[in-house]
Amino acid sequence: MPGPALPSGRVKAPAVCGSMDIDKLLHAIQSHRDLHIWIIEDLKLVPVPEKAYGNFFEEHCYLVLHVSRSPKAKKGTSSDLHYWVGKEASAEEQTVLGAFMQRLQEALCDSTVQHREVQGHESDCFCSYFRPGIIYRKGGLASAGKHMETNIYNIQRLLHIRGRKHVSATEVELSWNSFNTSDIFLLDLGKVMIQWNGPKTSISEKARGLALTCSLQDRERGGRAQVGVVDDEAEAPDLVQVMETVLGCKGGKLHTALPSKTVTLQQKSNVRLYHVREKGKDLVIQELATRPLTQDLLQEEDCHIVDQGGFNIYMWLGRKSGLREKEAAFGRALGFIHAKGYPTYTSVEVVKQGAEPAAFQQLFRKWSKEPPGSNHLSEATGKLNQVKLDVAKLHVQPELAAQLRMVDDGSGKVEGLQATAQDIKALSCNAEELDLTYHGALVQEHVTMGSEPPHFLAIFQGQLVVFQGSTEHSSKEQPSPTMRLFHVQGTDSYNTKTMEVPARASSLSSSDVFLLVTPVTCYLWFGKGCSGDQREMARMVVAVISGQNKEMVLEGQEPPQFWEALGGRAPFPNSKRHPEDSSDFQPRLYECSSHVGSLVLTEVAFFSQDSLDKYDIMLLDTWQEIFLWLGEAENPWKKEAVAWGREYLKTHPAGRSLSLPIVLVKQGHEPPTFTGWFLSWDPYKWTNNQSYEEVVEGNVGTIATITEITAEVNSFQLPKWSSNGRAGPLALKAFKGSQDSSESELEQGSKARGGSSSPSTSSSRSTVNGCWPREQLMHQHAEDLPDGVDPNHKEAYLSDSDFQDLFRKSKDEFYSMAKWRQQQEKKQLGLF
Repeated sequence: MPGPALPSGRVKAPAVCGSMDIDKLLHAIQSHRDLHIWIIEDLKLVPVPEKAYGNFFEEHCYLVLHVSRSPKAKKGTSSDLHYWVGKEASAEEQTVLGAFMQRLQEALCDSTVQHREVQGHESDCFCSYFRPGIIYRKGGLASAGKHMETNIYNIQRLLHIRGRKHVSATEVELSWNSFNTSDIFLLDLGKVMIQWNGPKTSISEKARGLALTCSLQDRERGGRAQVGVVDDEAEAPDLVQVMETVLGCKGGKLHTALPSKTVTLQQKSNVRLYHVREKGKDLVIQELATRPLTQDLLQEEDCHIVDQGGFNIYMWLGRKSGLREKEAAFGRALGFIHAKGYPTYTSVEVVKQGAEPAAFQQLFRKWSKEPPGSNHLSEATGKLNQVKLDVAKLHVQPELAAQLRMVDDGSGKVEGLQATAQDIKALSCNAEELDLTYHGALVQEHVTMGSEPPHFLAIFQGQLVVFQGSTEHSSKEQPSPTMRLFHVQGTDSYNTKTMEVPARASSLSSSDVFLLVTPVTCYLWFGKGCSGDQREMARMVVAVISGQNKEMVLEGQEPPQFWEALGGRAPFPNSKRHPEDSSDFQPRLYECSSHVGSLVLTEVAFFSQDSLDKYDIMLLDTWQEIFLWLGEAENPWKKEAVAWGREYLKTHPAGRSLSLPIVLVKQGHEPPTFTGWFLSWDPYKWTNNQSYEEVVEGNVGTIATITEITAEVNSFQLPKWSSNGRAGPLALKAFKGSQDSSESELEQGSKARGGSSSPSTSSSRSTVNGCWPREQLMHQHAEDLPDGVDPNHKEAYLSDSDFQDLFRKSKDEFYSMAKWRQQQEKKQLGLF
């Protein structure tokens, strides 16, 4: 039955939109940057300086455009245009923002996905742009004067830091009343920044909070502010004294934070599809289907709403839908949210047919971007067979290993080939002990019969045979059947397996080869659709299964004895079966956590190796396999990893098979089938991976030499540190006469390159005389670098052409970026 009628609202573009120079805007978008941000200021669209990205004023609205320029981005990958609304933004500014968004969307291609974001409830996609976190600033740009203050020290503010994989910091009242025991708070006093960790915060939350604190120290204070960390107030009395000087005397117990609202997998799996149409002046919404959805339900002349558990609403526009529907898309989605009684901050995405993002596609059982009748599957299969010949390149080209799901050719010593059932059971029960024997270097893969991955099959060189029944009883107690039918599937030694199936005619299929073993003869039955490679592999397998006389039988030419052995003729599938192609599915990475016993996933979009942290348990879904990456730090949830993988498959909106392989991967022991899904991979990255405690504690000798810090905070003098006190567990470097400066990081970078700054600064930011080939600089330990190369600034020794080719920007552009972004890009390229 049709749903409730809703007003069919649309955004009317105000006259001020004419002031936006679309051509100039589009020209800026063509630059090398992935991310572009604009703010609504005086009802005009104004670009935000790149150094201020991640800072958002609560009284404003923003447009954020992400254009993927990754070499691994699939052809036709959509861009993302986000409409961000601050919690104090006026209705007029929101209306103007909607109009600007509509104009920009019209100027861009149809492959742009539109998102509505509300402060404090942003999508994972939006949050993934800003690492190590988002800063919410009070007030507006007019009162602040700048998007972000740099090298200004007359500041007093308190930031409330929260979040797991996606961190945010919100300015709150400068009072102990703002604190709670479950979150992190940063008292920013300009020259001194004190991070206070609530007693209930986890070590991973502390580490990510510290990363954000250090980022602020670097971006806003040029690295010159002093940072202290309070993990335990009893161990940092001096820092607590500073806090009380600013916040007043701390009295009474702090309150416990209200539990944050999390969306469980069960909620995300509740997917419903609606048809949207206008009836006069009303909007009629009719429910069409629930999970699992199929792509054929989407009609190109219609508009549809996909409701994912009430936390995310997709408005899908068919390619033949009119301009009226496109203009009214957001208004209709908001009307749907209102009618359903969902929160006003519910996420909204408008997607167009042909440009659906991965998150939308994977709500459906199957998804194809190819038009009906396309030969895409056969072409993909042909390419796969060709690359299989280059197995020797798998470790050199991890992306090839990932696509083929092969770490090597499967050759080598096989242990347990003749293992008894008891041996196999014991091996399964003692997998952890076996892992310890190999010092934690094993990659554990949980394989279900019938869904064996290619590398598993390659180990058996095409001779894997799976029999029905059990070996628990001896052959005397349970004699083998006189007639046995085996299904041979595969075309070479890397993908062939043989499975015993019920010995009846209905088990046959015209696409494959079957072996029928009788007491006298072994029949090789070739279906009409089987290939020469399939027949060749069957001839090899038959020697493993039976020593009886062999007789080849073609479909349609079977002797009477053949049908008698199967109990008579019966219908069976006779159409050629095409292999399932998953090349259109985008791999997706999630952080795993638990909330009240339920699995909670946080997606990391546009992921890289830097998205993995030693405190994490991460789930990588490549559609054909599920990888669980285990960080090296202690985590009580590691033992739940496999169960989490199964729960993920069980609750997936697309109705995924529960027999997909689940692979456990440990930090530092990642196989190429895992690393190949990342844009780049530095095998040496983990060697200098400091723990949170190591970062906080710093060098013991340095701590011993620091006995006092004297710095003015506005109108009062901070107390001197006692000789036996701790300046916070973090090692604090002595502050030496920093002056207030209004110069930005960009201006400082310019001076450094011009040679007007200190030699140490200049050498780190200028191009050195003499260049080295990239191969001698990338992924090299300090001792392996050419003589004279500073290991902290390897990128400076690249030629201008190599630098442009690797970083996709000039050296001047690179050094004008924030230091944390420089380091991030250097890490991705093996130059850190």
